[in-house]
Amino acid sequence: MSQSLTEIARGLLASTKKEGKKQAKIQLIYAFNGTGKTRLSRKFKELIAPKNSEEDTGEQEASGIKIMYYNAFTEDLFYWDNDLPNDRERKLLVHSNGFTDLALGFLKDESQDGNIISNFQHYTTSKITPSFNDDFSEITFAYQGGGDNSEQNIKISKGEESNFIWCVFYSLIEHIVQLLKENEDERSSDKFNDLEYIFIDDPVSSLDDNHLIELAVDLATLIKNAKETNLKFIVSTHNPLFYNVLFNELNRVGNTRRYRFQKLNDGTYLLEDSKDSPFSYHVFLLDELKNVVSTRNLYKYHFNLLRNVLEKTSTYLGYNHWEDLIKLYVSAEEISVAIRLINLYSHSKFSGDEMSTIQESEKDIFIKVFNQFLLKHSFKLQLTESSGTETEIRQSEHATV
Repeated sequence: MSQSLTEIARGLLASTKKEGKKQAKIQLIYAFNGTGKTRLSRKFKELIAPKNSEEDTGEQEASGIKIMYYNAFTEDLFYWDNDLPNDRERKLLVHSNGFTDLALGFLKDESQDGNIISNFQHYTTSKITPSFNDDFSEITFAYQGGGDNSEQNIKISKGEESNFIWCVFYSLIEHIVQLLKENEDERSSDKFNDLEYIFIDDPVSSLDDNHLIELAVDLATLIKNAKETNLKFIVSTHNPLFYNVLFNELNRVGNTRRYRFQKLNDGTYLLEDSKDSPFSYHVFLLDELKNVVSTRNLYKYHFNLLRNVLEKTSTYLGYNHWEDLIKLYVSAEEISVAIRLINLYSHSKFSGDEMSTIQESEKDIFIKVFNQFLLKHSFKLQLTESSGTETEIRQSEHATV
């Protein structure tokens, strides 16, 4: 049934109010770009903390903040002073409002600058180091390339800037989750005792596939780690790779709802329950794996892509776990090795730094699993016209099991 954005937001909120197994503590939304995800996050926020309420007038520290969200508006809170007259003291500034004063003040008090820097360098490069001023309202960046290549007060790229802002937000919620897991009377701060909702819309989309997978795995781990708290998460994205990894990482977590969000021709919207990840991603994924297998140009993150294919296939064929499929592709002696490699490289925190270290024997196992996968199961690619852009992949009814 088509609805307005406000009605969609009310439905998401109502799902979090249900009791027991019907309560949605995690809601994952996939939609094409331009559908209205950012506006939906704003509508949802207004239901929890309407404009001109205490949450919007800088009284959050006294009254307790109930919702935090990350979207395009969050990035707008950061802006550059490029020191145009001298072109030397470039710095990233932060607009002061109720949220940034509360959040950055908390991060400063909790000495979280090192965590922000660590997260930022993990997803970009260790050669760029952010530095915060005393109240965290100004950030400068230095490039340490060694020798004459080092430079102070550089302006980072737009993608790096987006990544940095996300790392500030991620470090914030990461620390809040740890805080809320403690007994209330033992917490170092009571500023987030009333926090109930975190809405994340399209975090860093400028990352390469390898780091985007890592970001999705890290976010999923954080969300799972928050199960002991009262926090409810809503994550929306147009990126099929990011959605697919989140989908699979959260697939076995209880109280999770997954949706497909669409904008209809009459200007209304449709939010449908989805038990499947975006088909368009799997077409890309299979093509990608075919290409790298043919050239043996394999990196560690390809094991994560292979795992995603196996998870989808195992669900379609009725297996409880993707590991159950491996016996169809390799010898009995190779089963444990194949499973160990796929698990190891699917969750490697530092795969981006080590992706050139895959051994030839590991490539052999990967190639054998993938080639036998194609032989054992028949796939049929079919072009559809859903929203005019999507490609669907369907597994043949004659799949061998």
